[in-house]
Amino acid sequence: MKSFSFKIDPITGEDFYEVYVTGQRLLNNPCLNKGHAFPRDERHELELGGLLAHGVSSLDAQANVCLEHYRRKSDDLERYIYLMELQNRNETLFYQVILRNLEEMIPIIYTPTVGQACMQMSHILRRARGIYIHPDNIDSINQIFEDVTLPDLRLIVVTDGERILGLGDLGSDGMGISIGKVGLYVAAGCLHPACCMPMCIDVGTNNERLLNDPAYMGYRKTRLVGAAYDDFIEKFVNAVKRAFPHALLQWEDFAKHHAFDLLDRYRDRILSFNDDIQGTGATALAALVTAARIRETRMREMKYVMAGFGEAGRGISDNIRTVMEEEGLTDAEARGRIFAVDRQGLLLADDPALEPQQKAFAHSRSDVAGWKLANPDRIDLADVIRNVHPDVLVGVTAQRGLFSEEILREMAAHCPRPIILALSNPTSKVECTPDEVMKATNGRFLMATGSPFAPIETPDGVQGIAQCNNLFIFPGVGLGAIISGAPKVTDRMFTAASKALAQMVTPEARRAGWMLPQMKDIRESSAQAALAVAKEARDSGIGRRLDDEALERLIRKAQWQPHYVPYRLDRCSGRH
Repeated sequence: MKSFSFKIDPITGEDFYEVYVTGQRLLNNPCLNKGHAFPRDERHELELGGLLAHGVSSLDAQANVCLEHYRRKSDDLERYIYLMELQNRNETLFYQVILRNLEEMIPIIYTPTVGQACMQMSHILRRARGIYIHPDNIDSINQIFEDVTLPDLRLIVVTDGERILGLGDLGSDGMGISIGKVGLYVAAGCLHPACCMPMCIDVGTNNERLLNDPAYMGYRKTRLVGAAYDDFIEKFVNAVKRAFPHALLQWEDFAKHHAFDLLDRYRDRILSFNDDIQGTGATALAALVTAARIRETRMREMKYVMAGFGEAGRGISDNIRTVMEEEGLTDAEARGRIFAVDRQGLLLADDPALEPQQKAFAHSRSDVAGWKLANPDRIDLADVIRNVHPDVLVGVTAQRGLFSEEILREMAAHCPRPIILALSNPTSKVECTPDEVMKATNGRFLMATGSPFAPIETPDGVQGIAQCNNLFIFPGVGLGAIISGAPKVTDRMFTAASKALAQMVTPEARRAGWMLPQMKDIRESSAQAALAVAKEARDSGIGRRLDDEALERLIRKAQWQPHYVPYRLDRCSGRH
């Protein structure tokens, strides 16, 4: 049963919500609660007269009080808990507070603090949020979806909790990631919060710490595998298609042995994408396109080493290859400039242990003939750096300190300004820090990291450290795909979003070493990415056939800004 509907007055053109609940039920609904900002006429009509103190507040005044409360908290986890409680009371107020303090609060509601929160989710959870689907309720999924009270669900972020950031299997505690990503869709992509839903596919956990923790709230069995897992996902996707036919489904933090299969299986059946593969790849590509401009070169002229070759490593490599081919290289030439390193060292084509997603970027033995190796039985990361002399080193390994001083010095020895992307989250898992790169290269470097780092002083002045966070890509891709009416999300849409993002980095910012826009510009970045996606969908024949100006008007109109909307009670439905 819906709790409200979006309406427009046919005479005045006024936007309002037609609401079907009153009194305490209205105050308990975070999408509808205005707290003491309910005007007096609505208090009377909606049966709130004795439930609120006499004074009438404003959204800005409420936000000021919340900020006072927030800044009294003693540490980041307490700040996270406070913001989640605020979101569960009043979503409009929550987003007003976030948007007035974006640079301060994005690291709290998402990386790096969200990782700490997920590690302790069952111990800090005050009120469940979103939808949990598990083996004991999967057969009731159609009814569960019918009971969603939101008026028009257009976005779903779902995780199975098996590979949360760099922290591994967190079971249903991984729901914190889905909640965080939905928050970013609203804060950065500007989708209306009543159109978004976080979900968790809780198929168990293999994490003994959680299974032995009395406070753990997830499905307390080992994970479903094989056909049982596949059948579970199939039921989930079919139910989403039936209940929410116009919704975008974002796969989030699935382990690589499922992520690639799910993307391939469903990308043409439902409007969907995998942020860890496609979003990470597109964000890193935007940073590298900008880095090439800073160095006054082209992508095709650089060489790349990828440390870690799961979802993120493959996604980044695919995007690099695409641009090099656009610049004139053949597929073989482009692949030949990318050197992928994983647990077994450099990926080689004759290795029987190669995973399916690794084979396309494995090198032949002849490619490495004559290399000088520390150990002839293994080609490790240091060997690759010494023999390849790369321009770019990308880390998606969740191994703190993997990029040692020796490796960074070797990068700088053969490259006038090495490009370092240390992308692992949270901060405790980063391959190297800006300070470490600064010391090893004598300040001659460009750098992006997954979590935020402050600008750093170099011999040539203060240099920005770009936050290469998917936040710069996925909200815009999602918004653009929804606005375009496309039936699927294509790789070309992500490439278009990358190029639009890179175009936003001004010449002044590039001179200061910034490879991506800054967080304060995130809403405009999302708008530009969304427009690029919608245009690409149109030009490829799968999106709405509108001109550029019409598409931009739709995107700007869809970008929600926190504000309180007038309510009118539907007295005829009997639902309240």
